[in-house]
Amino acid sequence: MRTNWKSILKKAAVCMAFLVIGLLGFHRYSQERLVEALASKIIRFHVLANSDSSKDQELKRQVRDSVGAYMQTELAGVDGAEESREIIERDLEKIVKEAEAVVKEQGYSYEVTASLARTDFPVKTYGAYTFPAGEYEALRVVIGEGAGENWWCVMYPNMCFQSSVYEVVDEEAGESLRQVLTAEEYEAVMEEGEYEVEFKWLSFLE
Repeated sequence: MRTNWKSILKKAAVCMAFLVIGLLGFHRYSQERLVEALASKIIRFHVLANSDSSKDQELKRQVRDSVGAYMQTELAGVDGAEESREIIERDLEKIVKEAEAVVKEQGYSYEVTASLARTDFPVKTYGAYTFPAGEYEALRVVIGEGAGENWWCVMYPNMCFQSSVYEVVDEEAGESLRQVLTAEEYEAVMEEGEYEVEFKWLSFLE
């Protein structure tokens, strides 16, 4: 009888393992599809500091604020990611000059570059919204060596600079996101964080 119970338990454990692996596989597939959908509809903002020194990190925040305030004005009233993309590409030289002015004002001589590029992002949560890890298009501003801790947010639709140049996610920002995404995509972004928490204990299977 003991042998039968052991056999049953082993079979149950194997079935459970296959079920968990299947769920993780399905989630990964769904996540990839979600990233593809999101990447076609949003544009992120990525600022890389010269280094992790406290002064370089403070400079990064000042550059972020200056470029962010400028882009908030430029992107006001835009209709879609494509129009945002065109404005960003048009303004890349101005964005560099905006950042360089801050760098010079603070007494540094770092080179600054700006580009609209596909960039790998980790999982990131803004308030109630979690964007899965993956490749997204972003306005990428690099200060000096770009070797320090970086900062990012969602520039279009505006989830960065609602009412200020700091990362603020309020009801208006959430509504902007809702208007850009389908109902299914919006719900997925809302639920993504909950899924990550619920399945964190299964990370040993990765």
